[in-house]
Amino acid sequence: MELAIADWVVILIFVGITLFVGLYFNKEAGKDINSFFLGGRNLPWWIAGTSMVATTFAADTPLAVTELVATSGIAGNWVWWNMLIGGMLTTFFFAKYWRRAEILTDVEFIELRYSGKAASFLRGFKAVYLGMFMNALVIGWVNVALMTLLKVFFAIPEADLLWYVFGAMIIVALYSSVSGLLGVAFTDVIQFVIAMGGCIVLAWLVLDSPKIGGITGMKEKLPDWTLHFFPRISNQSAGDVGTTLTMGIGSFFALIGLQWWASWYPGNEPGGGGYIAQRMMSAKNEKHAIYSTLFFQIAHYALRPWPWILVALGALILYPELPADEKRLGYVMAMKDYLPDGLRGLLLVAFFAAYMSTISTQLNWGTSYLINDLYKRFIKPEATNKNLVRASRICTVLLMLFALFITSQIGTISGVWVFIIEAGAGLGLVLILRWYWWRINAWSEIAATAAPLVAYGLTKYVFSLHDPVWGLSVLENPRSFIFIIIFTTITWLLVTYLTAPTQQKTLEAFYKRVRPLGNWRPFETGKRDTSTIPMLLVCWISAVVMAYSILFFIGHLIFRNWIEVAIYASVSLISFFILKKTSDKVNIFADEEEMKAVS
Repeated sequence: MELAIADWVVILIFVGITLFVGLYFNKEAGKDINSFFLGGRNLPWWIAGTSMVATTFAADTPLAVTELVATSGIAGNWVWWNMLIGGMLTTFFFAKYWRRAEILTDVEFIELRYSGKAASFLRGFKAVYLGMFMNALVIGWVNVALMTLLKVFFAIPEADLLWYVFGAMIIVALYSSVSGLLGVAFTDVIQFVIAMGGCIVLAWLVLDSPKIGGITGMKEKLPDWTLHFFPRISNQSAGDVGTTLTMGIGSFFALIGLQWWASWYPGNEPGGGGYIAQRMMSAKNEKHAIYSTLFFQIAHYALRPWPWILVALGALILYPELPADEKRLGYVMAMKDYLPDGLRGLLLVAFFAAYMSTISTQLNWGTSYLINDLYKRFIKPEATNKNLVRASRICTVLLMLFALFITSQIGTISGVWVFIIEAGAGLGLVLILRWYWWRINAWSEIAATAAPLVAYGLTKYVFSLHDPVWGLSVLENPRSFIFIIIFTTITWLLVTYLTAPTQQKTLEAFYKRVRPLGNWRPFETGKRDTSTIPMLLVCWISAVVMAYSILFFIGHLIFRNWIEVAIYASVSLISFFILKKTSDKVNIFADEEEMKAVS
């Protein structure tokens, strides 16, 4: 289809604003790599938090939600809603520590916490493995989603799609390499406002269409199973397409009880990591680090999903003829059919904004590993700040080209998701305990990184030959997922006790800098943190309940289920009261300098 002049005007204004912001922060980003990758550690909580939310909203996100809703109703979103539990754990148990560590990347943490050649190897390996290969996979699936959007919206031939993505990546690489994290974070705020504004407008227009007739018409026209907020638990092992998400007891346990803490997944690393840790480390102080992460969890899980869900439900009514494997396209078709001139350009900009915020962060974050934890640490430790910033800008462009190559090799997005979740199963517990148990060493993390890959290979290429159940996803049957977790946990525990602990001077220096809670008594010096683990547990649980209650309160308010609205409003207020009282007791939200002043 062709865009109207009004649509092109909206798109050009957006691109102009993005490039202007990038150039505006050029001088600040060029000071040193601390400014380039962490914005001088001076981001207020609302910018850091919004940047986190914007990064997790890519071009693929509304399409993925549309597909989940089409196959399993609203309840299908529990596939990612379960990760809120781990996100809140990061907020109260790790955000303050990440900021207090005063490091540039979460990979640098490895040599702060561990010692010896094993720590050096692990740092270099993760810099390449995460910063280059895993990062390129994430960028690749986001690019594939953008290609789907361009193909459906503009009927662009398959052979030409990669060139359009190349053009989009050039724009992103240009402003992210020039502006560093400051420019990325500030454009994230602009892009998120535009992206969510466009999605809300689309949801409103779709609901208001004659074929749907508002919320009342939607409820009348949709089958009841699509509107359930919770999955139906049964003693069967697999879900049923076309009904409310049906889980076996094992799958439900794996999703709610295991996945959020056991699996490494970009943006949802147990204990924080990746670009989430980067934003926490870039915050003004510890208080801003905690607030930014708390805001991210509530906005990401409770506030953001509903415009997408409403369009996804509307697409079931508007496009019933779409085959099961193309249900995600209902979102793009609604954009084509129900947006007038100007607004069509606005929502296209919204999708491009979501795409750009994700890609710019991935490029900046991945480059931080390759420069700080590989180039500066192992290749050219004597490099000046000027040389490091120049190398960072060159590396951003090279990483973009590598990610573009990976994009051309990706067949399906879901295949990448499944691989990443299962290839990181069991690693999460080490990432959590390394902050709270001194006995964890570099070999523990090496074993926990390698063991899931071995177990994954066994389940997919050995066990599945004798029993196909081993090849199923965690939602269909959790056997493989649970096996990988158990195999990995046993492996790293054995390795931990069979290898020497981290050198005492390293552990003493780490404790002196971070002062974590937990089992650190042999190395404790000075005053302990005023928080206690039981109090943090209360804050964590109450915050999880509060966020889920807000999520369901908004949903029931939209669908005018007034009894449920009252129930979830009450639960959210009670849980907020408990969170406030508990956090005030131990000054969880107090900054380090404030605590010193009080003491």
